[in-house]
Amino acid sequence: MNIHFIAIGGSAMHNLALALKHKGYTITGSDDVIFEPSRSRLATKGLLPEEFGWFTEKIHIGLDAIVLGMHAKADNPELLKAQELGLTIYSYPEFLYEQSKNKTRVVIGGSHGKTTITSMILHVLKYHDIAVDYMVGAQLDGFDRMVHLTEENDFIVLEGDEYLSSPIDRRPKFHLYKPNIALLSGIAWDHINVFPTFENYLEQFSIFVDSIVKGGSITYNEEDEEVKKVVMASENAIRKLPYSTPEYSVENGETLLETPEGPMPIEVFGKHNLSNLAGAKWICQNMGVDEEDFYEAIASFKGASKRLEKIAEGKTSIAYKDFAHSPSKVAATTKAVKEQFPDRKLLACLELHTYSSFNPEFLKEYKGALDAADEAVIFYLPESVAIKKLKEVSPAQISEAFERNDLKIFTDAESFHGFIENRHYKNSTLLLMSSGNYGGLDLKKLNSLVD
Repeated sequence: MNIHFIAIGGSAMHNLALALKHKGYTITGSDDVIFEPSRSRLATKGLLPEEFGWFTEKIHIGLDAIVLGMHAKADNPELLKAQELGLTIYSYPEFLYEQSKNKTRVVIGGSHGKTTITSMILHVLKYHDIAVDYMVGAQLDGFDRMVHLTEENDFIVLEGDEYLSSPIDRRPKFHLYKPNIALLSGIAWDHINVFPTFENYLEQFSIFVDSIVKGGSITYNEEDEEVKKVVMASENAIRKLPYSTPEYSVENGETLLETPEGPMPIEVFGKHNLSNLAGAKWICQNMGVDEEDFYEAIASFKGASKRLEKIAEGKTSIAYKDFAHSPSKVAATTKAVKEQFPDRKLLACLELHTYSSFNPEFLKEYKGALDAADEAVIFYLPESVAIKKLKEVSPAQISEAFERNDLKIFTDAESFHGFIENRHYKNSTLLLMSSGNYGGLDLKKLNSLVD
């Protein structure tokens, strides 16, 4: 097949392009800008566009399909040409469904935890040499790509994102996968630029549960009241399988998971990650992995990229970075780190970076999110607010939203970097949380700062 990607440089899009190239398809693509690591990975496989921009001459009747990325606009010249020629145009999730409609589709959904749960499942399956197709939202140790597609594998494991499918398809991605086996980890309002009310956001998860193939199953976190309500309200003819956080303990900075064979040390930590582990276990069992084999494999799981990733460690101090940016994720991650190292001072730093985090109404959702930290810091760039064409957010609004009088707030990168780099970290834990890059902070410097 000949496939052309409009906006090939995105994290998900370039991984799909690489997967299809590996499968033997002929791939072309365009984009107006491509950042690392996408740029190098596409170049290595000969898929990097020779010139950046949009070129209508790349669109012709010899193409079997177009895959349209979210980075493109609805008036993209290549898209308009494809529509004019009557070419088949897929969004990213539509194309994944086309590639997997004859497989058993396992879809992991939820406002938080879905990348980690998907990663756990894939780690266990790889450990036991069980070959599956997959799509996951983070780079994993031992996996060449974030997307893998074949003709022969029976299962495909998909991370089910609730964000929009494409510029011309406003449906959430996870509405298009039609899972046979599904999981729902948690619901906490997010993406307010698309879902302006919590009720509107909640509705997307109801549609997801109702999209499960009749006779299929939903494994759901029964400790999340919103998840429980959505699943119980569904009249879809599916099996409803609850899970909850397993018993565990923390001893000397090590988390021990209670198993039928006794306490087992694991690499990940925090109540939210233990909950994720429980969900992953039940999905793996639905896929034919027994409990004992799951525990054997999960003991070596170190986490998905950017999820509580250790970036520096000394004798008495340690530093982590995490992708957490929404209120529920920030709260869960901060609590997890404090629980793991209760006797060390926790400095938690959150960069406000997303559209939602700069909305005055949504900011209130962050109330108490950093309470587990001994010292809490917020960093944001007013330029980021301006770029998103939002009203200016003041430090006073942020302090009021978090309801923490001792909250430190930095609004320029140089001051924030100086604060981080000029501290003594003896007997401390540093936690950096953001979906951005902390204003260009050099994380390698932390290795020389921790004690």
